[in-house]
Amino acid sequence: MNSIRERDFRGVDLNLLVTLHVLLREKSVSRAAVCLHLGQPAVSGALARLREVFKDELLVRSPGGMQPTPRALELQSALIPALEMIQAVVSDVPVFEPARAARTLRLGLPDWVDLWLLPPLLAVLHREAPGLRVAVVATDPFRVSDMLARDEMDLAVGAFHPGPSWQRSRELRTLGYRCVYRPGLLAAKARLTLKRYTELPHLLVTYRGAFQGAVDEQLAQLDLQRRVLYTSPRFASLPRVLQQVDALATVPEVVAPLWQQDFGLQSQRPPLELPSFTVSIAHHATRDRDHAVQWLCATIEGIAGEGGRVVSA
Repeated sequence: MNSIRERDFRGVDLNLLVTLHVLLREKSVSRAAVCLHLGQPAVSGALARLREVFKDELLVRSPGGMQPTPRALELQSALIPALEMIQAVVSDVPVFEPARAARTLRLGLPDWVDLWLLPPLLAVLHREAPGLRVAVVATDPFRVSDMLARDEMDLAVGAFHPGPSWQRSRELRTLGYRCVYRPGLLAAKARLTLKRYTELPHLLVTYRGAFQGAVDEQLAQLDLQRRVLYTSPRFASLPRVLQQVDALATVPEVVAPLWQQDFGLQSQRPPLELPSFTVSIAHHATRDRDHAVQWLCATIEGIAGEGGRVVSA
């Protein structure tokens, strides 16, 4: 019944496949050598042997560094799960016990997700897995795939764009927006009208420095526009600014109640229809059988479904 033939693996050292995986991830012989704890000549020699085995250049030089060939990309998508399976077979991986775990996991979060999920997550870890440490790494929708590929984090949570085939992703929650502002900006119990919304200046979080976002796209469909007074790649400074400036910030709805509680701000629904967005958790395929990562994913999934009270008024 076994279809594997001895000659199938003749001339292929499995360590070469590990080297290929790291080379494709790092796109640099020198960086791969550091990751593999090998000398650069050894990694260069391994690349030469890999080119001979697969009859392909695999990595070619370009102005932006070494780039994988189409054949290399095919190999990369197939190698990751195959190597993970081999590792699982040859390694005696113990069952994960949260209460006895002693490990550090790197969690990629935009800062608004940090505000929303990290406090309840740390409370669960303190109670159920006191030896499991979390190192938060700043990320955003435009960097998450590259950071996972470079092994800069173990998993990430946020509103991410679709990733490569090796990027595992599961949806956690669909969210909308709230408008946040200082008390007194609107008359007591007054509704935020579209006219007032476009008259007031706005604060905007943007990861690429633009002064327009999803709100502006919706306003443009109504032949309207707003004036953005300030942009930042982080949410952290917005509540302090809102306390002192007559302005609005349109933020993920789970953030608004936190700022109302901590900074005395007020919030309402936006006076126009804005598309909702989905928060997902993502990790590399190499973490599929990492019990600690999978436990943390399940824990975050439970918190995201329950935490971050959303007000409806």
